[in-house]
Amino acid sequence: MPFQQEFYKSAFSVDNIIFGFDGDTLKVLLIKRREDPYGGQWALPGDIVTPTEDLVTAAKRVLLQLTGLRDVYLEQVHTFGKVDRHPKGRVITIAYYSLINIAKVDIAPASFAEKVEWKEVRSIESLAFDHLDIMQTSLARLQQDLKLRPIGFELLPEKFTLTELQRLYEVVLQQDLDKRNFRKKILNMNILNTLHELQSGVSHRPAKLYSFDQIKYEDAKKNGVIFEI
Repeated sequence: MPFQQEFYKSAFSVDNIIFGFDGDTLKVLLIKRREDPYGGQWALPGDIVTPTEDLVTAAKRVLLQLTGLRDVYLEQVHTFGKVDRHPKGRVITIAYYSLINIAKVDIAPASFAEKVEWKEVRSIESLAFDHLDIMQTSLARLQQDLKLRPIGFELLPEKFTLTELQRLYEVVLQQDLDKRNFRKKILNMNILNTLHELQSGVSHRPAKLYSFDQIKYEDAKKNGVIFEI
């Protein structure tokens, strides 16, 4: 029936909100669009989902094109479907956030981007399409998830100090945390390995280094330990 055919004229896309942490600020990876609509403006990386892809495959493809990385932490956030969100027609987009250690990746613009850069989240005031809303929604979700799951370690080097870990939480959550209480919570969960190493190349007294232990975390969950910051 002609009426039913109208339901098959919508496109689906994925938008990737790729968060990175540089030790002092939370950043997001943006592209400068090569073509209209919004040519020359900054936007979130994303693409139309092809007929042969599922949603996660499309999101991973966009990530791989920009960063060259596979097996990146990926979390579906929300579906954005306002009728007029795309100038070319009805496009429903599914947003995913990713967490990447900036030091591990060499970013490069994909075919749909003229330029790609890490931008500090707090400095971003406008983006193409409804991408500012998508970014802010994803940031709120990240802040919520960070308190309840040990996903923050995805943003840190494999070896880190407790000060670096606390700084990550303070930057993402946008609040100061009491040093003693934070360390007590983290260490009492027994999810870290204390390494027999100290910081190097610092002007102050070097601190102990730690690493996150996924096996310890899984054991802690089985024993009823709740991850909560």
